[in-house]
Amino acid sequence: MGDDPLTFVKKFISVGLLIFSVVIVSALIFDEQTKLSQDVHPALAFIAMWAALIWLSMVEGSQASMVGLPPVDRELFKESHPIAYKICERGHRGDNLDRYLMGRQFMVLALVFVINMSGAPVEDADVLSLPTPLANMFLKSGLAMILFTCMIGQLNTQVNASHCMLDYLNDHFATFTVWVAMAIEASGLLHASYLIQIIVAKLAGKTIESNEPPRSGGMNLLFWGRVLFSSAFLIFAFVVTLVALFDGKTTMWDGVPSAVAVILFFVLMSVVGMLEGMQIAFFAVARITEEERNSNPWARWTCELLFDNGGRGMP
Repeated sequence: MGDDPLTFVKKFISVGLLIFSVVIVSALIFDEQTKLSQDVHPALAFIAMWAALIWLSMVEGSQASMVGLPPVDRELFKESHPIAYKICERGHRGDNLDRYLMGRQFMVLALVFVINMSGAPVEDADVLSLPTPLANMFLKSGLAMILFTCMIGQLNTQVNASHCMLDYLNDHFATFTVWVAMAIEASGLLHASYLIQIIVAKLAGKTIESNEPPRSGGMNLLFWGRVLFSSAFLIFAFVVTLVALFDGKTTMWDGVPSAVAVILFFVLMSVVGMLEGMQIAFFAVARITEEERNSNPWARWTCELLFDNGGRGMP
């Protein structure tokens, strides 16, 4: 069935904005008006941006597959999708899915950082002789980079992977991506998240369920040592960020008071955390029964909105 006129118009506008954003970002790079192209070379910035963007697409798509496939019997696709089978066999063992998701989140932020370094405009950038209103909209506000990164590196891959989970995992690029994410988690850099998880669970009166046996004394020492190491890094990062916010040494718009910048920082961080958690939950509940989804009234109302109209709300 073809699209209705309104949907066609929205798709047409979206594709037009994407093409326009790609042209703007590419022009910025080759005019040496991005940080990496200015400090090093436009060719390196161009290659780094697209390499990070392609890897980001795999990171985002593999997440949808890894979260959505646990309820599926792996033996059903052992022969048809052997690489996806091996990834799921390892990635869904014990608490490895949680470990993958933690490392994967760090990868997303690191790759987006590289993309911004390569393609985001420097201050007072001027490209393609854009009229001032367009320059303010697409360059100063960062809209061009947002559209470029989201539509190419994130949204389309998540939508495709939500419908083709096995196909998206069935290649060695996905294998490499999953192993890198697991290695990042194993480094301990992000273990403060486990401490926060434990505190939140205690405050909520909930028990954290694990798919693994209790840790031995040696493993407990290693775990809490990494938690301490990660917490020290987290505290240092918070101090540096807050000092920069109060000193006005961030990319916050001119004229915004420091106190407002700090409040916005915590509000936006909370919103991002909620969105990331909801995203994982949505992929997970897509593969459970309606009876299980209806165990909580708020969950039932959310799922009715999400899976209404043949599940079109999910993508």
